[in-house]
Amino acid sequence: MKNNCALVPFILLIAFMTGFAGVPCEAAEDSALRTQIIFNGSSTLAPVIASIAADFNEAYGTWNNVNANFPNAPISIYVSSGGSGQGIRTVVDRTADFGMLARRARDSEKERIPDFKEYLVGIDALTIAINPGNPISSLRDSLTKEEIIRIFSGEYKTWRNLDASLPDEEIVVVIRDVGGGAHEVFQDSIMGEMDVKAAAIQAPSMGALVTRIAENRNAIGYASFGISNQNADRLFLFKVDGVEPSVENIIGGSYIIQRPLLLVSSGEPDEIRKSFLDVILGEEGQRKIEAMGFVPVN
Repeated sequence: MKNNCALVPFILLIAFMTGFAGVPCEAAEDSALRTQIIFNGSSTLAPVIASIAADFNEAYGTWNNVNANFPNAPISIYVSSGGSGQGIRTVVDRTADFGMLARRARDSEKERIPDFKEYLVGIDALTIAINPGNPISSLRDSLTKEEIIRIFSGEYKTWRNLDASLPDEEIVVVIRDVGGGAHEVFQDSIMGEMDVKAAAIQAPSMGALVTRIAENRNAIGYASFGISNQNADRLFLFKVDGVEPSVENIIGGSYIIQRPLLLVSSGEPDEIRKSFLDVILGEEGQRKIEAMGFVPVN
């Protein structure tokens, strides 16, 4: 079969945009020789890994330029998004080398992956975000956890329920899909036993969630810290119980809605996979993670 891996910069973009979940190139190759690396999972982490991969490919082109003992073959790194749960499934099914997660792996998921390995790539948080045109942005800069619960559960139906001076206009709640990693983190950190209201709009990605908020003066949602930083002029971010979503507060743990950004795999990576993993976890990759608005760990 013809190898199309030389097209990797283009394929990377298509894979990310479409959620491509197949196995590109020669998936049947012996793992010790396989020159394709496949990532699948979190839509939050996918653009970060794709960007690092694009830089890596541009710098080296072929694997023997990374290490003289590696094959003289094009660097082929495929990144596709479909949520943290899909990241786990593709590692279980052995259709991806690394699953991308924007939440902690569950014990039940770890049990399904032989010789489970986990790599902390960065830290993210969920910010409570509104449209800057919402009048509440000029009244207050913090919401209590209880107020957030009442808004997202639907107990507060209009902005006037939150503050009598605000318009009697419907609060439009925007969330990620309820089966995804972001919603699981929000549920555990904020909602507890309370459910988000059934009428909440479910956005297919964090980018789509931010767009929904930016286009609707009455919208509120939980936006990724990294995506919020990338869209600072389009969002107004609340403190939670008086604590600002800042790098210092996320690292220190005082900002309560945070989550790890993880790569998971089955067994130790071979030398080719480890060479790219080392870049992600090293200075170059961590600079990229910080540049894209997330909190580096190294």
